[in-house]
Amino acid sequence: MPSVDNQPLAGCRVIERSRSVAAAYAGKLLAAMGARVVMLEPEEGSALRRAPPWLEGAQESALFAYLSVGKRSSVCDLRSPEGQADFLQELGEADIFIDDTPLDEREACGLDAEALARRFPELVHVSVLPFGASGPKAHWNAEEVNLLHAGGEGYLLPNGLSNELFPDRPPLKIYGHFSEYQGGSSAAMCALAAWWAVPIEGGQYVDVSVQDAVLAVGAFALQRLGDGSLEHRTTRSFRYGGVFRTLDGYLELLTLEDRQWQGLVELLGQPAWACDPALVDPLERSRRGDAINQHIRAWMARHPTEQIVARAQQLGVPAAKYRTPEEVVQGEQERARGLFGAATLASGREVDVLVAPFQFRCTPLLRGGAVPALNEMSREATA
Repeated sequence: MPSVDNQPLAGCRVIERSRSVAAAYAGKLLAAMGARVVMLEPEEGSALRRAPPWLEGAQESALFAYLSVGKRSSVCDLRSPEGQADFLQELGEADIFIDDTPLDEREACGLDAEALARRFPELVHVSVLPFGASGPKAHWNAEEVNLLHAGGEGYLLPNGLSNELFPDRPPLKIYGHFSEYQGGSSAAMCALAAWWAVPIEGGQYVDVSVQDAVLAVGAFALQRLGDGSLEHRTTRSFRYGGVFRTLDGYLELLTLEDRQWQGLVELLGQPAWACDPALVDPLERSRRGDAINQHIRAWMARHPTEQIVARAQQLGVPAAKYRTPEEVVQGEQERARGLFGAATLASGREVDVLVAPFQFRCTPLLRGGAVPALNEMSREATA
């Protein structure tokens, strides 16, 4: 069984002051790898504690539970002398400080980056803001929908089958907090890179822009600008493949290699149209993409999803079912990899929570943990 001492970030101490999903997710990833993460919350608690969606049958935020499991909580008012003293004491023992306080509020809260760097020369100070802490938009606020479109991803949605079925629908946002999770991932990785460099470089100030993180997701679309191609939701799709409706659901299919195409032909029962010698050429397959998809779509509609995916895996054809959340949690490969663990809520109830979007082969991550009650550390100290 894995223990705290053998976790990848055992001994790493993190202070998190977060309002946004991005900063909280950065802290979550570090906590999942074994870092000790302390959330500094206002007296009324983090706004994320009151963020939807709510857990069924409980007045508790599912989002907050996911983002905070395994962390600790301490109330700290940085505008008071006592709060400042507590904050500086915590920071003096920390390796990494994650902060998404708006720039206009930082000075009043004693969060000036240069002053903190002078006082704590080995501290990694990670700023996580919608458009970064420098530049013309540094003082701008943003919601998830703004970040998704500012990062270019919204320009490409909906595409593929969605665009074919609903061509008149306006651009969309991906469900949930796609952009902020990208920003949080970037912040966590940058924090670790800076922390590992402390023995050589000392502490660093890391400026993370969520917009930049979203732009990185669409790097392929940006690369194509070099050859004059401007991708759009009406044209962004693989020439053949994509999302298909089956007899009882949906799946996604993608064949980029010749061996995968050959496997697909076998999956479809080697129909005459697919055995056309001209389709040996991948460029010709691309040119006939729309016609190929029409054939695939007609075949998919006659067969159940699980049967298609099982046979596709045998033939080396990349195909996956679109599953419900319950199916994901109970999934065979997810269980085998230990992706979910039981998190204990403040009410004492246990729910399954994704541990992390990765695993370590030699040092399995700890599964589960507790969602911290507000100011639990102070309560423990006075008990």
